[in-house]
Amino acid sequence: MTDKLVIVLYFVVMLGAGYAGMRRSRDAEDFTVAGRRLGPFMYTSAMSTVVLGGASTVGGVSLGYQYGVSGMALVLALACGITAIGLLMSKKLLRAGIYTVPDLIGRRFGISARHLASVIVVFYSLMVGVSQIVAIGTVLNVVFGLSPTVAALAGWAVITVYSVAGGMWSITLTDVIQFVIKTVGIFVILLPLSLHRAGGFGHMQARLPHSFFSPVGIGVGTILAYFLLFFFGFMIDQGNWQRLFTARSEKVAFYGSIASGVYCALYGLAGALIGTGARVILPTLANPDNAYAELARKVLPVGIFGLVIAAALAATMSCASGLLIGASTVLTNDVYRPLRGERAVSVRANRIALGAVCVAALLVSFASGSVVGTVTVAADLLAAALFVPAMGALFWSRASRTAAVASMVAGAAGCVVFMVVDGLYANEPVMYGGLASLVVFLAVGALMPAGSRTDLAPAPVQPASVASE
Repeated sequence: MTDKLVIVLYFVVMLGAGYAGMRRSRDAEDFTVAGRRLGPFMYTSAMSTVVLGGASTVGGVSLGYQYGVSGMALVLALACGITAIGLLMSKKLLRAGIYTVPDLIGRRFGISARHLASVIVVFYSLMVGVSQIVAIGTVLNVVFGLSPTVAALAGWAVITVYSVAGGMWSITLTDVIQFVIKTVGIFVILLPLSLHRAGGFGHMQARLPHSFFSPVGIGVGTILAYFLLFFFGFMIDQGNWQRLFTARSEKVAFYGSIASGVYCALYGLAGALIGTGARVILPTLANPDNAYAELARKVLPVGIFGLVIAAALAATMSCASGLLIGASTVLTNDVYRPLRGERAVSVRANRIALGAVCVAALLVSFASGSVVGTVTVAADLLAAALFVPAMGALFWSRASRTAAVASMVAGAAGCVVFMVVDGLYANEPVMYGGLASLVVFLAVGALMPAGSRTDLAPAPVQPASVASE
C-alpha cells in the first residue's frame, strides 16, 4: 500500500505542477516554448528528460540484462544526438527564431516542403508518444493490478491534464521534478543496491560471459544501427528542438545541451550496469523487459520500491508529454498558422491542438499490438527523409526547393522499399533510405540553376507570441 501511495502522490504533484504552469502561460510563446526563458538548471533538466523515456530507462535495463555494459549503446546514441544539437545547431536555430523542424525547412524551401515535413514529424512524434503511453499503462498494470486499458487511460489522463493546462511551462516544471526523481531513483538507489546484491564487479564477472563486459558485446552492427537511427534521428526530433528553444540564451542552449548529453550517457551506463546486476540476481527472467520492475521489487524495501517505479513513470511521462506537444506545435505553427494568419495562433488554439493530439494518441494506444512496428516505421522515416534536407537548410548554400522535396520523397521511398524487402526491424531501411536522400539532395541541388537556390528566411515579427484570445 505504501508503494501505491507514493505513486499516487507523484501523480498529484504532476497535476500541481500543471496548475503552476497554467498560471505562467499567458501567450502562445509561453505555451509552446516556455517564453524562451529557461536558465541552465531548468533547461538541462528539461532537455535530459525528453531523452530518458521508457525506452532509455526500462529498455536500457533490459538491454543490460541481455548484453551487459554494451547495452548502453542505444542511450549513448541518443546522448550524442543531444550533444550534437548544442554543438552544431543551437546558435543557428536560435538566431533564426525557429520553432519547429518544418519551420526551418519551410523558411528555406517553401510551403510544399514545409507541409511534407509536417506530416512526417507529426506522425513520428505521435507514434513515439503512443509507445510511452502504452509503457505507462504496463507499469501501472503491474503495480495496481489494473487492466492494461484502464492503466493506460489513467496515465494518459494525468499527462493530458497537466500538458493542456500550461503547455511547455507545465511540462518544464514536471520535467524538473521528474529529473530529480530519476536521478535519485537510478543513481542513488537502484544502481548501488543492484551492484551490491549482485556481489560486486568481481562476482558479476565470474558469473557472466566475458561479452557482458565488452563495449561491443551487443554487436558492432547493432551499435551502427542505433547510431544511424537514433543519433541522426534525434538531431531532428521535434521534442528535442522544442526544448532547445526554451533556453533564455545561446550560451544556455549550447552548454546545457552538452551537459544534458553527458548526463544521458551516464544514465545509459547506469541502466546497463543495473541490467547486468539483474542478470546475476534474476538469471531466469522469461521477459528481459521486466528486469527493471522485477529487480526493484527484489532488492528494494517498501516505499523505496514505489519511488523507483515512480522514476520509471517519470521517465516515460516526460518523454510522452514532450513528444505530444511537439506534434501539436507543428500543427499550429506549420499547418494552422499559414492558413489562418499570425493572430489565429493563440493559447486557446494551442490547447485545442494539444488536446486533439492527446486524444489521437490514446485511441492509437488501444491498438498496442501494432505500436512497436509503427514506431519503428516512424523513426526510420524521420531519419531517412528529413535529416539531410534539415542539415542542408542550415549548412549548404547551394540547396534548392526542388532538391529538398525530391530528397524527402527519395528518402521515404527508399526506406519503405527496404522495409518490404528486408523486414520492418532490419537495419537496411534507414541506411539505404538516408543514402538515397543524400544522393538525390546533392545531385538535384548541384544541377539546379543558381536562381533556384534559396536562403533561410528571417523570423516573422513576434513569432507565435500572440496573447490568448
